[in-house]
Amino acid sequence: MPVQTPEWLARRGGSVKLGSDGQTCFVILDSKPSYALTPVPVGGKFSCYTRQTINGRRMDCPRTWTSADDAIRGGLEELRKQLGWE
Repeated sequence: MPVQTPEWLARRGGSVKLGSDGQTCFVILDSKPSYALTPVPVGGKFSCYTRQTINGRRMDCPRTWTSADDAIRGGLEELRKQLGWE
């Protein structure tokens, strides 16, 4: 599941790295994993479970997508919106 770093994140010096489980992607900011995004099955589709790594705070992602890869990309977009970044 190769996920490219979105342009909005790269502009801020961030990146996306795949975790050792092969499913979870970490948003890296200031050389530290700041957010973890994991695709989860929901009714034959996938949603994205997103949490802040420093405190475990969950960030809601109300949408679903047809594939796990799309769920990660969609979760990244939802994260961007929640952070108020353009």
